[in-house]
Amino acid sequence: NTINELLFNARSNRVRPALDDKCLTSWNGLMLKAYTDAYKTFNENHFLQKAIKNGEFILTKQIKKDGGLFHSYKNGKSTINGFLEDYAFVIEAFISLYEITLNETWLIEADKLIEYTITHFYDEKSGMFFFTSNTDNSLIARKMEIHDNVIPSSNSSLGKSLLYIGHILSKSVYKELATQMLKNIEPEITTYGPGYSNWASLMLKYTYPFYELVIIGEEAKKIQTKMLAYYLPNTIIIGNQANNSEMDILKYKYIENQTMIYICQNGACQRPTTEINQALSQIVY
Repeated sequence: NTINELLFNARSNRVRPALDDKCLTSWNGLMLKAYTDAYKTFNENHFLQKAIKNGEFILTKQIKKDGGLFHSYKNGKSTINGFLEDYAFVIEAFISLYEITLNETWLIEADKLIEYTITHFYDEKSGMFFFTSNTDNSLIARKMEIHDNVIPSSNSSLGKSLLYIGHILSKSVYKELATQMLKNIEPEITTYGPGYSNWASLMLKYTYPFYELVIIGEEAKKIQTKMLAYYLPNTIIIGNQANNSEMDILKYKYIENQTMIYICQNGACQRPTTEINQALSQIVY
């Protein structure tokens, strides 16, 4: 104890290391997605509550007046214009948050951010997205983040989200953007797999059937929770407990006093059922 006290007193005279306690929007997006994945896997409510709380923080603190995102938050102040990674990771997280809550607010906000991203980051010449916004000060060159590393590249993450929300909201232009982005990268994937792992994950959505799992009716949330217990890759969950959604994929599917499950591909649905096992049998990879 004496030696520890001497060491502590000696160290107290030294300059303390700087404390980096800022919150980054992009990293919060990654963590939010991790919480939604944890809830899908373990069905533990505290993961869901953490995800919702984190999502609400981003909506209330990190959205700018023009609809874009701030990059950093510290001591109650949001600063720095958002980078592509902020948009990509938050959009992907909001889509996943919609899947586990069926709350269309998250879907609407994700769609708004996609529109903003297309307006301010998209490069028509390459069919890819710049890392910095066109509202930022001009640099010698605007870079693009393409290669996946310890975290996914912002372009590959955004490519996934464009495909997902394109299916959910029946927006063909989003799906076309995702397809073009993947085509741009496809020749490179085989040259160095680890550097394109998230792109390869996107390619799986094209290699194998991709399904829209639609649940509509009073018991939609209950059935959705049960469906999450199954491993369903290449599947996006869409649902509503009422008949009040404007989404095309949910129109004309509501049946009074019943909760129906539809397995669809590109909006074309198989025969609906009320039984989970029957619905699962229609998903074939």
